[in-house]
Amino acid sequence: MSIVVTGATGHLGRLVVEQLLEKVPAGHVTAVVRSPEKAADLAQRGVRIAVADYNAPETFDGLFAAGDKVLLVSGNEITDDRVRQHRVVIDAAEAAGVALLAYTSAPSTLRAALADDHRGTEQALKASGLPYSLLRNGWYHENYTEQLAPALAHGVLVHAAGEGRVSSAARADYAAAAVAVLTGEGHENSTYELGGDEAWSFAEFAAELSRQAGREIAYTPISVAEYEAVLTGAGLPAPLAAILAAVDAHIEKGELVVGSGDLSRLIGRPATPVAEAITAALKG
Repeated sequence: MSIVVTGATGHLGRLVVEQLLEKVPAGHVTAVVRSPEKAADLAQRGVRIAVADYNAPETFDGLFAAGDKVLLVSGNEITDDRVRQHRVVIDAAEAAGVALLAYTSAPSTLRAALADDHRGTEQALKASGLPYSLLRNGWYHENYTEQLAPALAHGVLVHAAGEGRVSSAARADYAAAAVAVLTGEGHENSTYELGGDEAWSFAEFAAELSRQAGREIAYTPISVAEYEAVLTGAGLPAPLAAILAAVDAHIEKGELVVGSGDLSRLIGRPATPVAEAITAALKG
């Protein structure tokens, strides 16, 4: 039996593999990657490396074995048909008879177009008959803390979320939740709504950034269309900018507030506060 992590050299996947190695022998972990060069360090530590691509179904033939526990990390090509991509993994897992397939989904409250692929994948996974665990990850702190440069340069944080709040948590927190499911028992056919312990507004985020940076960073709410223009001006492709800008409108509606407490219960500790993530980013 192996614990298999797809997208294992991505931001989340690598954190999952690193945390798995703290709990199980390296030989029990399989990292599924598109570029083995990026996983050379994991291979040197004894992790099995499997090369496969969501867009090439044949690469998953024989990759899984009966009894494996699999983490399907959702694809990052959000303007593509991710349900089709994810079905490749689900079909291969079903053919092998894996013991559990966990999937990194989105909160059930989120109605943005970005969540459509997640809902479609959840339906496909349930229809497969496989034992599943839905890890409905909320937003990552890093979605914002990795983009601080413009706010620091101009003294203003712009978003189209109004006074909406976000229950974000650190990527490492979500990775820890996945590891808890993959290494624990009794998670078959489970659903977890995952988010940080405290929701924050962008005005509060700007105030905390100001406090830590030692100078005023103002929050200026703008329209979705204006924010879309900001994103395209920063170099994002227009289709992606439209999807991401639209998410802010759903934040304003409260759709990324997650109050279940599932994340802190799964990982056995409080989730990382956003202030701590801002500190790490400024040191960064």
